[in-house]
Amino acid sequence: MQCALVALAANGYRLSTNVPGHHQTAIQTLPKTIGLSADRILVLDALRKKRNRSDYEGDPVEDAAIVECAAAAQRLLADVRAWLKTHQPDLV
Repeated sequence: MQCALVALAANGYRLSTNVPGHHQTAIQTLPKTIGLSADRILVLDALRKKRNRSDYEGDPVEDAAIVECAAAAQRLLADVRAWLKTHQPDLV
């Protein structure tokens, strides 16, 4: 979520975090903000849904999903940093 917000801000946009669905919106903007592929968005969105179900419905998150989420977050952080270095070096 934070990486997606950074990508939006670096492109001159600000997402209202008071509006329901802002997590989904932030993730779904990544193809436009940093050129993230659709298959990566599907993975991130699936992980977002698991987090939502855990937070709001109490569904447990499997250990494998936690590992996958951490790996996806690290990869996204690297992608955002690389995009910033190329497109907005003054922000790095």
